[in-house]
Amino acid sequence: MVVMGKIVAAQGIQGWIKIQVFTEYLDSLLDYKSWYLGNEQSWQPCKVVEANVHGKVLVAKLQDVADRTGAEKYKGLLVAVPREHLPPAEEDEYYWSDLIGLAVENQDGDKLGTVDSLLETGANDVLVVKGGHGELLIPFIDSVIKQVSLKDRTIRVDWQADYLE
Repeated sequence: MVVMGKIVAAQGIQGWIKIQVFTEYLDSLLDYKSWYLGNEQSWQPCKVVEANVHGKVLVAKLQDVADRTGAEKYKGLLVAVPREHLPPAEEDEYYWSDLIGLAVENQDGDKLGTVDSLLETGANDVLVVKGGHGELLIPFIDSVIKQVSLKDRTIRVDWQADYLE
């Protein structure tokens, strides 16, 4: 499964949910009529009756959710789609979910931690790396990211040890 968003709240009184989308485009989830809701350990399929972009979030009506009380039960669940339903990533492009959990080290071989999440800042994406140095925010740009190896589960960065203090 590839996590595409998270349900953050109920929307209105007719059972709609509000989704914070983790994709490049807000409407990317609209390409999929069936979503899977849950967490990293357990996923349940659900049918999307209707969905629309609403400001900076996506709102959706799920089958068998009739009112706000029913929608509130979904708050906090992740929204995912099966990997085989996604288009293949282009060369030197990555799905965020593929980067989470990768080890990050600098060019000197210093271990900086692992990718905990990513942030979209508008100018560029940022890796949130957690490790022995606490939390590091490393820009995901060509001048900093030198190599991503999904096979070896590592990201090599041009990020010096003196940036950590």
